[in-house]
Amino acid sequence: MELLIFYPLALVSVALAFGVVFSKSPIGSAVFLIGMMLGLAGVFVLLQAHFLAALQVLIYAGAIMVLFMFVIMLLNLKGDDKVWKVRERNVWLSSLAGALMVGVLYKIIDITSGAEFNNPATVPDEFGTVEMVGTSLFTDFVLPFEVASILLLAAMVGAVVLAKSKVD
Repeated sequence: MELLIFYPLALVSVALAFGVVFSKSPIGSAVFLIGMMLGLAGVFVLLQAHFLAALQVLIYAGAIMVLFMFVIMLLNLKGDDKVWKVRERNVWLSSLAGALMVGVLYKIIDITSGAEFNNPATVPDEFGTVEMVGTSLFTDFVLPFEVASILLLAAMVGAVVLAKSKVD
């Protein structure tokens, strides 16, 4: 039963991820990214990690994407069509890189396909709970958590500086 939900959800998420890459406008890419993050939240629900699914929707699809949309609107990318046209010229190179990546992933799956995938590991009952996420976030992953927050702050300050220089 879970596979009947997982495969369409995964297919939609992958299609939305391709939409992020191949969208002609930055706003379209951001909207596709929001949809892909919602699909990822659906995968978390299938894994019985409801707290992580809620965090995915609230933090990534909500707050972070609002920040991205704010930066896109602040930078006013309407006149920057040249950048998108340069990207269109690299379609063949991108297609070649994508085909190479699919080949590498196929080889990795071929090498690692064995008995360990036929008997998947059982998920502990506390997987995805508030206590387990909080404990691991503030003990094992405190440095990456702080680095990510500083990186987001630097990106926001950089967007404001870029927008200010365009106005002056």
